[in-house]
Amino acid sequence: MAEWIKTNKVYIAGAAITLAALLYYFLLPVQETEVIPEIEQAVSTKEVDDKEIEKEGKMQTDRLSQSIKADIKGAVHKPGVYEAAEGDRVVDLIKKAGGLTDKADSAKINFALNVTDEMVVYVPEKGEELSEVPVGAGIVEAMGQKDEGKVNLNQATEAELQTLPGIGPSKAAAIIEYRETNGSFKDIEDLKLISGIGDKTFEKLREHLMVK
Repeated sequence: MAEWIKTNKVYIAGAAITLAALLYYFLLPVQETEVIPEIEQAVSTKEVDDKEIEKEGKMQTDRLSQSIKADIKGAVHKPGVYEAAEGDRVVDLIKKAGGLTDKADSAKINFALNVTDEMVVYVPEKGEELSEVPVGAGIVEAMGQKDEGKVNLNQATEAELQTLPGIGPSKAAAIIEYRETNGSFKDIEDLKLISGIGDKTFEKLREHLMVK
């Protein structure tokens, strides 16, 4: 036996080394794989970005969903405060208020005027003067005439424009058409852009005009 071991000691040593290696491999505890710090940071940053995007989107939605409220008074069936959507006109607000009464003076209302938040629309009765509007009724937003006696080019009806010196039916219609085509007047001098209204005519009108 001793002779056999001596003869095969090389093979025995090799087998012992192989066995030891196998035992080490199978008995060694499995180590948990560590998450690379850079990956953890990237995942965390993405979560923060997603939350910020979601928050910003919610804020934009809230802003868009905020309603416009306007107060309509005077000769309508159901005066009161009504909600309106962006782009609504005075005619839409009047419909919400049940429409005009038989006494309403529709000639003094600019039905195409855009409704804005906190706007006050007063619908006068036939024969009613602005001086007769009840105290506390607010600005007569649907009219073109204002307290200071000037005509607002951006709100005046054709009838109101014809109260201006040198403005007849054709020029009044041209002013309305320009406003509807090009948008609101930025300055009263923009009136000179309308055909037939030169420097001399404008000088007569200057003190009677305003834009808002």
